[in-house]
Amino acid sequence: MDILVYFILLALGMHVLRAREQAQRIALLGSFLSQFQIEKLMQDVLGGYQRALGEADAGRQDQVWRHLEPTERTLSEQFNLFVLEFAKVAEPQARLSRLPLALPFVSQYFPASTLDLRKLLSVHAHGIAQAAQNRPGQAPKSRAFTLSAELMLMQHSCHWFCRSKTVASARLLARHQTAYAQVLAAVAPSTRQAYLQLTGN
Repeated sequence: MDILVYFILLALGMHVLRAREQAQRIALLGSFLSQFQIEKLMQDVLGGYQRALGEADAGRQDQVWRHLEPTERTLSEQFNLFVLEFAKVAEPQARLSRLPLALPFVSQYFPASTLDLRKLLSVHAHGIAQAAQNRPGQAPKSRAFTLSAELMLMQHSCHWFCRSKTVASARLLARHQTAYAQVLAAVAPSTRQAYLQLTGN
């Protein structure tokens, strides 16, 4: 019985410490994101893509694609500025655990099992910019597909930093009805390669 009580207390202690650490991460990331309109712009872009794809008339669809271009560029520019600001964060604060579940103090005492969110965000910024500028010269529908995946993977990384990779993947599936593996397969090859090198997946 004493052993059971000990494990219950240990589990409660771990939960409190993990919740406190996650709250600090959310506050840190939020303090930078609050300076920009990245989330609203993402919603506008992704919602616009759904409207464009729902248009039966090709002329009307082209009009929606063109209307979204300034918003895509603004989103890319704001995300680049956010990445530059977040780069000022000290390296220990920017670590996120590679472990699938969140455990307290992992980034502090086991830095080899972590990766740097600042570098990961730079990968996302490059991928978003390339897609927004249509560097590969894709057709509008293909470009929308790629940029959507780039945005979703970036959002996954932010949730991974705040919670855990498992929670981030579950949120991605719940919010966008898309699995993590599908998103990773849909981003640009250069993004996927750089991302996998950093995450070690």
